[in-house]
Amino acid sequence: MREILFCDGLEEALIGTGKQFNQPVAVYSKAKVLEILQRDMSEEEAQEYFDFNITGAYVGEATPIFLG
Repeated sequence: MREILFCDGLEEALIGTGKQFNQPVAVYSKAKVLEILQRDMSEEEAQEYFDFNITGAYVGEATPIFLG
């Protein structure tokens, strides 16, 4: 079983863990992630950053899941 990969700086948005192909993955709230990002950027910038740099990034089989 692989280790769970967590996102640095997004601990407040962590909902829990889930399974993907019988392997554990971290599960985050998209709404909470955007709220965290908007502390340092506009709503539009946060959405673009989220789409491109977070959900658009594949970091292997342990890539986290974002709900919402």
